[in-house]
Amino acid sequence: MRDITTGIAAALLLAGCGTTRYRPVSDLPVRIGPSYTVRGITYTPAAQPGYDMVGHAGWYGSESGNRTANGERFRAKGISAAHPTLPLPSYVEVTALDTGRTILLRVNDRGPFARGRIIDLSRGAAQLLGVRVQGHAAVRVRRVDPSERDRGRLRQGKPATARPDTAPATLAALRARLAAASR
Repeated sequence: MRDITTGIAAALLLAGCGTTRYRPVSDLPVRIGPSYTVRGITYTPAAQPGYDMVGHAGWYGSESGNRTANGERFRAKGISAAHPTLPLPSYVEVTALDTGRTILLRVNDRGPFARGRIIDLSRGAAQLLGVRVQGHAAVRVRRVDPSERDRGRLRQGKPATARPDTAPATLAALRARLAAASR
């Protein structure tokens, strides 16, 4: 009798472990979602096909295993990001304005909700961009439409095809744009 009771208790315990359901990693459907408010600021998601902004990025990773706003399991080592208003999922090129290094990543979460930041990178994306150690960086974020091969790699949490570094003249113009926006 004791073995049966122990077995039932173990089965109930294990059944409780699998209650979080994650959406399969997919590019469809693309979700825009309704406006929402965080800390008194209202964000309105929109299609934004020509999105091209300069600002600051941070990174996050302690949430590994939690559900993203897209319903997927967050993988800290994956190459992904959080953005407050782009459709989920979206693909963006992020360029570090201090080095010119550019990476492609997949936006599948909402955030950042910290003043002055336009995107939060997963730990894996921050490492790939070379900004993990400092924790934040001035960046350019530009929405793009990558190849299916790159989309597939990013859906698996792997890096996309390497992007060329940004030319020094373009970097100087982007830094000037950031300085003007900060005034």
